[in-house]
Amino acid sequence: MIFRIFDNLKTFCMQISILLFLTSNLLLSNDCYSEIHCKHFFFGMPIGVPNYNDLIIRDSYALSSNDSTKFADWVAYVIDSASINGISIERKWKADTWLDDKETLEPSDYKEANKSYHYDRGHQAPLANFKGNRDIETSNYLSNITPQKADLNQGTWKELEEIERRLIGKFKIIYVMTGPLYEMEYPPLPNADERHKVPSGYWKIIAIPLSPNKFQSFGFIMNQNTSRKSELSKHLCTIREIEKRSKLDFFSDLPRNEQDIFENKIDSAWYEQNFK
Repeated sequence: MIFRIFDNLKTFCMQISILLFLTSNLLLSNDCYSEIHCKHFFFGMPIGVPNYNDLIIRDSYALSSNDSTKFADWVAYVIDSASINGISIERKWKADTWLDDKETLEPSDYKEANKSYHYDRGHQAPLANFKGNRDIETSNYLSNITPQKADLNQGTWKELEEIERRLIGKFKIIYVMTGPLYEMEYPPLPNADERHKVPSGYWKIIAIPLSPNKFQSFGFIMNQNTSRKSELSKHLCTIREIEKRSKLDFFSDLPRNEQDIFENKIDSAWYEQNFK
């Protein structure tokens, strides 16, 4: 009887120790997460990705690469006149050298993707945004690429990327966050030898500082089947809508009451004046 009580007490103590260990690691993880600073983040890094993701920070962009889907859950970048002006380079696709082979795709995985499903290799951080950046070649790493329908990639999504660069003509600097949505099933790449998940759509947030204490921000969502000539304004949405559908939290460094003010509204007049 005494031995049985001792064994039960020993088991209980071990369970408590494991629980404390996991809890302390979780708290440490959250603390470390909130203390990561990067020039690409605007009022904080997007929060809500799986804990097995790889955080990659480069001179041209930062991203959170998902081991399961094989694509980034979010990509963040800041651009100004220096970064967008320079020399164009060829699109030489490469597997991300900072990721293990099992964590990302390689160029051969995209073979016949366009022929089979009209998938382009769609940049999340656009190549043309980094002509003046010494790190421009990493924009072609496949961690920054997803299978994107050609009509979307070459149509309204491209238009939005061009607007980003035009905005630099009016404003000195802009911050962008973008990423995929997985709200329905799409066919996988026909020749990929890694398990992956093709996005059903994409979101983008553009934040424009106007003064030290004031900025404008706009959200957009487009699904994979968006027509090539779809009107951009039809895809305008609140940032809160993007948070709801992506399961991510943005601008987390701001007080919640400030987030509530701008994440739930769209300044249509400002959009019409500056995005057209």
